[in-house]
Amino acid sequence: MIFDISGSAKFVEADEIQAARHEAINAMQSLVDDYERGENWLGWLSIAADIRPTIDKIEKSASLLRNDCEAVVMCGIGGSYLGARAVIEALKPQFGAAEPEILYVGNSLAQDYIIEMSNHLKGKRFGIVCISKSGTTLETAVAFRVFRTQMEQELGKEYAAKHIICITDLEKGALHDIAQMNGYEMFEVPNNIGGRYSVLSAVGLLPIAVAGYDIRQLIAGAFDFYRPHRGVEACGEIIDYVALRNILYRKGKKIELFVDFDPRLRFFGEWWKQLFGESEGKDGKGLFPASVSYTTDLHSLGQYVQQGERHLFETIISVERGKYEMEVPRTKDDLDKLNRYSWYTIGYINSMAEKGVRMAHVDGGVPNIRIAIPQINEYHLGQLIYFFELACAVSGKMLGVNPFDQPGVEAYKANIKKLL
Repeated sequence: MIFDISGSAKFVEADEIQAARHEAINAMQSLVDDYERGENWLGWLSIAADIRPTIDKIEKSASLLRNDCEAVVMCGIGGSYLGARAVIEALKPQFGAAEPEILYVGNSLAQDYIIEMSNHLKGKRFGIVCISKSGTTLETAVAFRVFRTQMEQELGKEYAAKHIICITDLEKGALHDIAQMNGYEMFEVPNNIGGRYSVLSAVGLLPIAVAGYDIRQLIAGAFDFYRPHRGVEACGEIIDYVALRNILYRKGKKIELFVDFDPRLRFFGEWWKQLFGESEGKDGKGLFPASVSYTTDLHSLGQYVQQGERHLFETIISVERGKYEMEVPRTKDDLDKLNRYSWYTIGYINSMAEKGVRMAHVDGGVPNIRIAIPQINEYHLGQLIYFFELACAVSGKMLGVNPFDQPGVEAYKANIKKLL
């Protein structure tokens, strides 16, 4: 991983960086001290090591669904599905049907979407993975009831008992009770890990394994970036990122744009938004996290980013090489004047687009932070996940908020219950 803050150099002073780094180091040390004292919600710090004894069981259960099912329905919302989907969408082929087909539901209450998915599954052997600590989150509970009922009616209760897996609290809760009553296999939503930090637990690993990806490599990438146990001084990139984003926030840069130049990372941006939005957005504080995909969004938001209100900065995820290479073809007529680029690969042109965008935005008053990975694979996605989880927790500490609760989420839920 390459961490480059040159795109922010002209916007901050050396003494500001030094002071903010000192704050970030203290915040990280506080986080590590909390973990060592056994404080709640910090199990994710060591999950890359702690989950290893469970990997065999996860892979075995995932293999059953992969081999028996034409489609697998993932029921979950927020942290219960975004991390897994981020990894799956980044790794899956962009065209052609996946085997098994992975479908996502329980993340909205859109009736037509649910009905069309139900119709799509008729006549198919499908499995269900339901992810909910309580089992009473409305969006997920409604979807699980719909598709569990459909499975029992079309494929039978005996089939359902073997092809429904619940990831939930192992001691209590509605989903726990449903699973126990019906003989569904259960995996744990760890009590000491919040949903948005749970992708490296069974919450994320089981769906990723069902989709056919190497969860051992995902964990290996995270483990190699698990640096707090080596001491805070080993976490230089994280300290720099936390320090810089907090300096920019204090200077009026209230929006952080997560930028990719590869659409495979679109859902990684969705996961990142939830991670930072729920962790920092409280007590009237916090950067607003948004995500864009360039160069596509340069033709919709590019004008605003270049010349609109100067209240944002960019965190750019750069992928140094793809799986394939293609050069721009030469043509005899050359009416589009592209023959001059015919010895370039499209990937190289994309990298020059990224460089040009960074230069233009810095000139326009938009700082950027660049994080480069060699390629999109399980190992490097595992690194990115752990990097952002740790950075988010430290940044929340530095901001003076609790990065592990989300009390504001309950407001809309209470209103729905009243209205119903």
